[in-house]
Amino acid sequence: MVKFLTVLLLCIQLLHSEGLGVNEKLGEYVPLDLVFINEQSQKVTLRELMDSKPTLLTLNYFRCAGICSPQLNDMAIMLSRLHLAENTDYKVVTVDFAEDETPQLARDKKKNLIHSMNRAYVQDAWHFVIGENNSSGKLANSVGFKYEKTVDKDGKVDYIHGAALIVLSPTGKITRYMSGIEQLATDVKMALLQAKEEKVTPTISKNSPYCFSKKPQGDVIVETANKLWAVFMLSVVIALFVYLIRGRKSKARDEK
Repeated sequence: MVKFLTVLLLCIQLLHSEGLGVNEKLGEYVPLDLVFINEQSQKVTLRELMDSKPTLLTLNYFRCAGICSPQLNDMAIMLSRLHLAENTDYKVVTVDFAEDETPQLARDKKKNLIHSMNRAYVQDAWHFVIGENNSSGKLANSVGFKYEKTVDKDGKVDYIHGAALIVLSPTGKITRYMSGIEQLATDVKMALLQAKEEKVTPTISKNSPYCFSKKPQGDVIVETANKLWAVFMLSVVIALFVYLIRGRKSKARDEK
């Protein structure tokens, strides 16, 4: 229930934010010399983080109250089930695109996620980094990941964004986009093996949590049908929630 509400609330936000989502850039290369700050407050390049291995890339921010936590929690579950040797067959890099977050937040997020796994996981295989001189924004632009900063009347900063797992080859070529919060370990394994061979794989169309679809050219649009579907689904969830609350109150009165 919580996951559905999170996704649907995000959809409502995105209805008012044209152009957000992911504009795929399959076959293009990310700038490997971008510098980031890792969990130990050390400067590292993307090249060093990837270590010449196929890499799973996510863009998130660590205080996110929306889909970042569900996406990263599912990543931890998926990586626990992935039948490849982390740090040998692949690397994982989670890049924080928020402007005001710290290495301590990255360290805490990593600790919590690694601890949640149901097996021992090589900690150096999954890096959590923050930007340096807008390196996060430059990386996001290079992979076509679009987000929007918002500030409410109380000065609270949030970001509207989608969710995607982006697969990079050892040389930094963008070989696959996997949209959505949840990914199957078998699909990710295949994507990594193909990335190792520098093979670009077109995205298989599937429902995404940010209500976006893509034109053949890769342009991101928000379809009217998706808008209506998001509103309909949100209405259903709210109606169900109200029904459950009323049912509990009615049951409590009957027991009296």
